[in-house]
Amino acid sequence: MGLVAWLKTQFVIHLLLGFVFVVSGLFINFIQLCTLLLWPINKQLYRKLNCRLAYALWSQLVMLLEFWSGTECTLFSDQATVDKFGKEHAIIILNHNFELDFLCGWTMCERYGVLGSSKVLAKKELLYVPLIGWTWYFLEIVFCKRRWEEDKDTVLSGLRSLQDYPESMWFLLYCEGTRFTEKKHRISMEVAESKGLPKLKYHLLPRTKGFTTTVHCLRGTVAAVYDVTLNFRDKQNPTLLSILYGKKYFADMCVRRFALDDIPEDEKECAAWLHKLYQEKDALQEQYEKEGTYPGEQIIPPRRPWGILNWLFWVIVLLTPLFSFVFGVFASGSPFLICTCMAFVGIVSFGVRRLIGVTEIGKGSSYGNQEFKKQE
Repeated sequence: MGLVAWLKTQFVIHLLLGFVFVVSGLFINFIQLCTLLLWPINKQLYRKLNCRLAYALWSQLVMLLEFWSGTECTLFSDQATVDKFGKEHAIIILNHNFELDFLCGWTMCERYGVLGSSKVLAKKELLYVPLIGWTWYFLEIVFCKRRWEEDKDTVLSGLRSLQDYPESMWFLLYCEGTRFTEKKHRISMEVAESKGLPKLKYHLLPRTKGFTTTVHCLRGTVAAVYDVTLNFRDKQNPTLLSILYGKKYFADMCVRRFALDDIPEDEKECAAWLHKLYQEKDALQEQYEKEGTYPGEQIIPPRRPWGILNWLFWVIVLLTPLFSFVFGVFASGSPFLICTCMAFVGIVSFGVRRLIGVTEIGKGSSYGNQEFKKQE
C-alpha cells in the first residue's frame, strides 16, 4: 500500500475531511439564511445565488467520489442525447439499489453543470437533517410525507413554483419510493400480482402518483425525461465509508431520453407509460447481469476542476486556523482546554458518522415494507 492510499484509511484524515464539510456547510447555510432577504426583492437572484452556494457544499461530496476514490462513471447512451445534458430542464428517473446512487447522479450533474440546481422529491424527514436538509430547504426542494392526502397541496405548490426556475434543472425521482431490499421486493411483487401488473425482477413496483404529478405540473417547463439505470461492475456494492477509505469503483449508467411531449397527458395513460418503462429497465438490468454491459455508445464525460478547487479553498480557509488553534491548546498545557478540544473532536466525529448513516441501506427507511400493500 502506497503512502497516499495508507493516508486515505486513517481516522484523523477522515475527521479532517468531515470537519471541513461540516463547518463549511454550516457557514454556507448561514449565508443561505441571509439570502432569504432577497426573495421578496429579486427571487431569481436568490435562486442563482443559492445554486452556487449549494454547489460549494455538494461538490465536496462529488470530489470524494471523483478524485479521492477515483471512481469512474461511464455513460451508455448516444451522443445526441448527451449533447442535450445541462441545456434543458429534465426529469431524471433513477433506480434505487445502492447507497451511492445519489452520489453517482450528482457526479453526472457536476460534469454537465447542473449540480447546484438539481432537485429531488424528498421525504419530509430529510428536511431536519443538518446541512443536507437545510441546504435543500433553501433550494426549494419539494418535501413530502409520502401520504398523498396530506402531501397533495404541498407537492403541487412546490412543483408549480419551479416553473420559472432560471437555471437548467434536473429533477430526480426515485419512482420506487424507497431503496430496494429483498423484503420490500417480495411485498412489492405481491402487490403487482394482485393488480395484474407484470412482475419485476430487479426493481420495486413504481409508485406512479409522484411521477404523474411532476409531469403534469412541469409540462411546458421540462423538455424531457431521462431514464437512468445504474450498476457497478463486478457486482460491487459501494458505500460512502468505502469511498472515504479511497476505494475505486466503476459505475455504468444507461441513459435514455424521452421527450416530454411523447409522454401521455392523461394520468392513467401516463402511469401505464411508467410501468412499461420499468419493464424496460428490468430488461436492461437483465442484460447487464448476463453480459456486464448496457446497449449504446460508451461515453466518459470529462471531470471538471471546479469541485476540487472549491474543496481546496475550504481546506485552506478552515484547516489553517484549526491547526494553529490546536497547536496553541496543547502548547498551553491546560487540562481544561485540552479536554475541551478532545470533546469537540468527538462531537465532530459523531456528527460526521450520523451524516454518513443517512446513506446506509441498513439504516434506510422502512417505507415499502407495509406501504406497498396500500392502494396508491
